[in-house]
Amino acid sequence: MKKIFIMCMLVLIICVVYPYSSKGIDLTLNNAPAKVCFSPGGKCTNSIIKETEMATREILVQMFVFTSAPLRNALIKAQKRGINVEVILDKGEQQKQQYKTAKTLSKGGIAVYIDDKHENSHNKIMIIDRETVITGSFNYTYPAESRNAENVLSIRSADLAKPYTDNWLSHRQHSRKY
Repeated sequence: MKKIFIMCMLVLIICVVYPYSSKGIDLTLNNAPAKVCFSPGGKCTNSIIKETEMATREILVQMFVFTSAPLRNALIKAQKRGINVEVILDKGEQQKQQYKTAKTLSKGGIAVYIDDKHENSHNKIMIIDRETVITGSFNYTYPAESRNAENVLSIRSADLAKPYTDNWLSHRQHSRKY
């Protein structure tokens, strides 16, 4: 039952996050470890931070709303320990918060991009070392952690990370550097 739920969530996520292709992506994930976290109360922020601490080479993030100081600090800490961290943020959300997250991450040495091609850059993904995908409904905010009904799904699979990375790179290509 648990495997069926995870596979259904995975198919749904791929269909939502990868709409730009004229063809779908079919994947079979065998023995891909996964973690699921639900908020409020699931300590999803801590779960994501633990994943960033395990990164050895690269962290790619694309986030719609990003106001979480603990997650900003975790990315800056990763950058300072030699991990290549790059972040794509939604233009509208950044304008609303006067580019606070973009400024803080940029000052921390992180390459920040603003996706201004789309009405909303609504993706909520983190790709670690091109092997782990963290996604779900969870924006990187205090309300997502403490008040909202949200979910985080973390799957360790290079096969899954490939289309997510390709999608991330296509968004970086049309985004402007902050």
